[in-house]
Amino acid sequence: MTGTPAPFTADDYQARMERAARAAADAGLAGVLVAPGPDLVWLTGYAPPAATERLTLLVLAAGQDPVLVVPTLEAPDAEKAAGAPALTLRDWTDGKDPYATTAPLLDAGGRFGVSDNAWALHLLGLQKALPGTSYVSLTEGLPMLRAVKDAAELERLAAAGEAADATYEEILKVAFAGRRDSEVAGDLADLLRRFGHSQVDFTVVGSGPNGANPHHEAGERVIENGDMVVLDFGGLKHGYGSDTSRTVHVGEPSAEERRVHDVVREAQEAAFRAVRPGIACQDVDRVARAHITEAGYGDRFIHRTGHGIGVTTHEPPYMIEGEEQPLVPGMCFSVEPGIYLPGRFGVRIEDIVTVTEDGGRRLNNTSREMAVVH
Repeated sequence: MTGTPAPFTADDYQARMERAARAAADAGLAGVLVAPGPDLVWLTGYAPPAATERLTLLVLAAGQDPVLVVPTLEAPDAEKAAGAPALTLRDWTDGKDPYATTAPLLDAGGRFGVSDNAWALHLLGLQKALPGTSYVSLTEGLPMLRAVKDAAELERLAAAGEAADATYEEILKVAFAGRRDSEVAGDLADLLRRFGHSQVDFTVVGSGPNGANPHHEAGERVIENGDMVVLDFGGLKHGYGSDTSRTVHVGEPSAEERRVHDVVREAQEAAFRAVRPGIACQDVDRVARAHITEAGYGDRFIHRTGHGIGVTTHEPPYMIEGEEQPLVPGMCFSVEPGIYLPGRFGVRIEDIVTVTEDGGRRLNNTSREMAVVH
């Protein structure tokens, strides 16, 4: 396993906030309003209490210094955030109107990008205080804000991928037959933590017919000899995501099972080889989908080929028909085609890929051949 990366500095966070403000201006927005959640952590290093109903809001706009509006009782923690030296704190006390504190920071007739997980309570409060303002979600208004990773972010994503790979290598050693999906899912969670994950986001274990549901919640089905088993797992390490899928077989697979697995593996390889700067996100999806369709399983590939990954395990960009955003060096996303045969089994193979100057690089490097487990 790689060592702990150097922490992000106030200069790193200042650069991100300036980038966000510029991107907003370029998109015709008056600024960016960021509530607690992944965007706030990425921009400032500050993670306030998750379940607070008190307004916390980062205000970014080109030509003005960043301001973080916080409740007075949480200001001491906000001051300790790594990005705090690069912004101004403005606090408000219980019993006062937080929107009156915030309103003077905003263009009264402006259109603002708002982080996706902002509370409706707070957005409605701002609209009441400033009826001339309007809002658009960051996913719609600035979808590529976090999409291009720098070298330090790529280092963290690579470390998370390495930990997920180590988890897969270890899970191949455990018993599958006679155990429930949920038990193997528990093993995956324990292994992710053992290899440095601070947060486990999902451990999908879909045995037999359960594997035909791409997001099957690991349940109480007992895994049997002869089952195909889809494994899809990931979480956060050093604050950045992992996400990988492999499909294994309990005992020797049938010829049909091998064929379906080969089709998915070949589609995944073809889509990976298509990755390069300048092509549209949808082109990655088209390559994988064309291979599966040619093999006769087009109607059984029922989800997008991939999603972005960073401080969250699912974020823009998305590898799906209609997404014309060109790939840019530093983007990171999954490549995960699948085939799902209802009532029988499913197959999915997934790697995280980053765009390089002349192609793509996998951040997951375990074997994509079908593993036989017991």
